[in-house]
Amino acid sequence: MTGPVEPAPSRWDLPDPADAGPDDVVAIGGDLEPGTVLDAYRRGLFPMRLEGVLAWWSPDPRGVIPLDGFHRSRSLRGAIPRFEVRVDSEFEAVMRCCADPRREHGWIDESFVAAYCELHELGWAHSVETWRNDELVGGLYGLRIGGLFAGESMFHRVRDASKVACWATVELLRIDRATLFDVQWTTPHLQTLGAVDVTRAEYLRRLAAAVAR
Repeated sequence: MTGPVEPAPSRWDLPDPADAGPDDVVAIGGDLEPGTVLDAYRRGLFPMRLEGVLAWWSPDPRGVIPLDGFHRSRSLRGAIPRFEVRVDSEFEAVMRCCADPRREHGWIDESFVAAYCELHELGWAHSVETWRNDELVGGLYGLRIGGLFAGESMFHRVRDASKVACWATVELLRIDRATLFDVQWTTPHLQTLGAVDVTRAEYLRRLAAAVAR
């Protein structure tokens, strides 16, 4: 089995977040070429737009879901059998559902869809999807680099569909001996699934070990 394809290196020298100040945004500008995006994640950065400008973020604290600490509630346990889980069968569709302009605080535009679909084609970006009656009803997508899975966004069209996708992602990462599930920020929704905050310094320590795998 072949691994992901390493793209051309970035032409940008992204900063080291370990040297950054307390702000979550540590740089602006650059591009979304595959080499730039991968270099960013390996450094502990991720891209999002800030008032239309491409920005590179390193939150402090950082949200992670411990792979041995996922909270599977009674209701979630009951929901799991109601869905079929697929991986990478409709990556672009998952992204476009996450990018639905009707969603509050949406930030995924066509440039992000194009960039992450290219990373998917290269073997770096993946989707975990929940299906019911052969219809895509939920899912999430993110980047896998070594032992790191950097979750980017999730969506649901029926109750519990995104929670089941998150549970399935944790199970798949545990089977594959990954070590770090990054979720950027601990929202109240993610906290119900076991997400916790770690300091930027602690995240970068875990990241270094994960991407070296």
